[in-house]
Amino acid sequence: MQQDILVNWSPQETRVAVVELGAVQELHLERTLERGLVGNVYLGKVARVLPGMQSAFIDIGLDKAAFLHVADLWQKHVEGETASARTGQPLVPIEKQVFEGRAIMVQVIKDPMGTKGARLSTQISIAGRHLVFLPQDEHIGVSQKIPSDQRDALRQRLQALAGPSGGGFILRTNAEDSSDEELQDDIAYLRKIWARIKDVSMRLPPASLLHQDLTLLQRVLRDLVGEATQSIRIDSQEQFARLEAFGREFMPKAAERLQFYKGERPIFDLYAIDEEIAKALGRRVDLKSGGYLIIDQTEALTTVDVNTGGYVGARNFEDTIFKTNLEAAQAIARQLRLRNLGGIIIADFIDMARGDHQEAVLFELRKQLARDRVKTSSGGFSPLGLLEMTRKRTRDSLAHMLCEPCPSCQGKGIVKTPRSVAYDILREILREARQFNPREFRVVAGPSVIDMLQDEESQHLAGLSGFIAKPISLQVESGMGPEQYDIVLI
Repeated sequence: MQQDILVNWSPQETRVAVVELGAVQELHLERTLERGLVGNVYLGKVARVLPGMQSAFIDIGLDKAAFLHVADLWQKHVEGETASARTGQPLVPIEKQVFEGRAIMVQVIKDPMGTKGARLSTQISIAGRHLVFLPQDEHIGVSQKIPSDQRDALRQRLQALAGPSGGGFILRTNAEDSSDEELQDDIAYLRKIWARIKDVSMRLPPASLLHQDLTLLQRVLRDLVGEATQSIRIDSQEQFARLEAFGREFMPKAAERLQFYKGERPIFDLYAIDEEIAKALGRRVDLKSGGYLIIDQTEALTTVDVNTGGYVGARNFEDTIFKTNLEAAQAIARQLRLRNLGGIIIADFIDMARGDHQEAVLFELRKQLARDRVKTSSGGFSPLGLLEMTRKRTRDSLAHMLCEPCPSCQGKGIVKTPRSVAYDILREILREARQFNPREFRVVAGPSVIDMLQDEESQHLAGLSGFIAKPISLQVESGMGPEQYDIVLI
C-alpha cells in the first residue's frame, strides 16, 4: 500500500505523519528541549579516578562531569584472563585502565538528572534499523525475544552477510523477518557511522561530541522509509537541505524521495492531521457505519470496547454486529499505530453467535496488524468474547507525550459532585469543632461548592452552625478545583 510521509518542522518541535490512502496511520513527535543524551558518543578526558569507588569522573564538555563505573568499562584480555562484568569474571581495577588527563571514547547510557552527571560506558554500541553494531566485539547475537528455534539460523545468516570486516552485531526483534538486502543496507550504514566516529576522534580535542544519536528527521530515512514510500515532504528548506545531505551519504535510496514542500497551506492541513491528533487524544472513535469504539488507556493495559451505536444498515441484527466488528477490526489496528499504544490490549467486540463470523473478524484484525512496523501478536476469542493482543512498547504513547494528568481529578477521569464535597466539608467542620474552639469557621472553596452550600445545602449548614454554636462563613476561591477546599479557623 503506497504511503506518503509529511514532516512539519519548527525550532521547538518536529512532527512526522505517515499517510496511506489519505488517512494518517502513524504519528511521531520530538521536542527539542526534551531530547536526551543517551546514545551520544564523546571523546572524554579523565578528570579524576576514584579507586575506592571503582569509578572515574570524565569531562565530556557538559556542565557536570560524567560518571564512569568499572562495570561499564569494555575490558580486554589482561594478564592472561578475560575480565568482564558481562561474563561474571573478576574485573580489572579501574585504576589500571583509566588514567587522569587521558582521552577516552565514551557513550552516554543514562542522562544527567538533578545534581548527578551523565552515566557513561566505554562499550560502544550503535543502533540501526534492524541491527545494533558492537565495533569492539566480534560475536553475532540475536535478541532473546526471538524464538529460540530460529536464533541459530538467523545468527548464521547474519554472520554470512557481515563477513570478516570486524565488529559484532546484535539482530533486533524487529529484524526477524528482514530481507538480506535490508540487513546489508543496515550493516553498511552502521560501519560507515563507525568509520566517521573514528575519523573525527583523531582530529577533535578531548571533551568533544563525536556522534549524536539520530534526530527524528534522520530516523525518518532510517526507520520509516520502505518500498511503499512515494515521497517524503518537509516544510523547512534548511532542514530539507540537511536531511538531503545526510541521506546522500548514508541512505541514497531514501534520499531520492525527499521533496521540499512549498505550499502556502500548512503541510499538516493537507490531510487534516491536527484534527486527527485531537481525535486520537479522545476516548471515542466513530466508525463510518455509525458504530464507535471506546478506548481507555491505563498503566497496566488498554481496553477497546466496540459498540453498534446507530448502525442499522444490515438486513438483520446478526449482520449488523458482524459488519460493525469487521470495521472495528480495521479501526483498532489503525488506532494502535496512531496512538502508539503498547503492552496488553483487550478488545471487547460485540458478541457473535456464528463461528465463521468470529473467524472472519479475527482474520481481518490480524491482516491489519500485519501492516504495523511494531511487533504485534493476537490470540483468539475467549469464552467471554474478549480478544487479547500485545504490541511492543517502543516509545511513549501519543497521550503520554502530549498530555498530563488532570490537576482536578488527578488522572481518575471523574470528580466528586459539589454536593459530595459540601458533605465532606460539613463533616470536617464537625470534626474540627470537637478539637478546637475558634471564634469562627471559614470555608474556602470553588464556586460550585460554595453555591451548593449557600443554596440547596443552606439549611444543613445553618443546622451545623447552631449545633456547634459557632458562625460558619463562606468564601469563593475561583482558582480551586472542584474537590479542593480549605477550612480556616478564625
